[in-house]
Amino acid sequence: MYAKNFDDVIYVSKSNEQALVPYPLKTIKNEEEFFEIVKKLNPKQVIVDNYEFTIEYQKQFKKLFGNIKLSCFDDEYKEYFCDEIINHNLGVNINKYKNPNIVKIIPPLIREEFIKVKKKRYKKDGIFISLGGSDSKNLTLKILKLLKNKKINLYVTTANQNLKKIKRYAKIHKNIRLHINEDVAFGMAKSEFGIITPSVISYEALYMELPFIAIKTADNQKEVAKYLKKKRIKVISDYKKVSKFIK
Repeated sequence: MYAKNFDDVIYVSKSNEQALVPYPLKTIKNEEEFFEIVKKLNPKQVIVDNYEFTIEYQKQFKKLFGNIKLSCFDDEYKEYFCDEIINHNLGVNINKYKNPNIVKIIPPLIREEFIKVKKKRYKKDGIFISLGGSDSKNLTLKILKLLKNKKINLYVTTANQNLKKIKRYAKIHKNIRLHINEDVAFGMAKSEFGIITPSVISYEALYMELPFIAIKTADNQKEVAKYLKKKRIKVISDYKKVSKFIK
């Protein structure tokens, strides 16, 4: 999404899922290989969206490539050693940053798929569920078991650590329509209600005018959770309460 602001883009990732990236992709195993690629490409700017690229790595980057602009996406108000901090969260408080002068606040990034899908009309049926890529707490499967009699439009990725179990469960329970690495915009457009996390996907749900509840699963979701609560959207921490909000 943000990459559309630039003419020549190359993705560098520890994931090799080229189908999910509309640009040339270079796969790495670690930060050392990342530095090697930067050295070879010698770009004007590097934009990082990765929690594992710590301030120590940022310092190492600037020591090696002082002439390259380093931009880092952030949603936790962390301390950075870079040239630019980019935040696209809802309700951002720039004064929480140690150095607000290098912070660039941009509108929530809405992908083209959502813009296209919203222009069309679909028959709405079922509950949209998407709880992030890895779903490390295995909430997807737990919530499915709470909603046995409901039609579910379930969207997951191959990064989900419990994908095999989810596949087996969906195969047995015909109320679940499982979508793997598919466009969530279409899923939102065809659903009556959503169960998601207070993260980037909540911006997309708001844009699609999909009623939803958000389950907080990580510390970096605090700011978005606060924003949603101000908008009187229900945010919960206990997944077991989900059934209370489903008619």
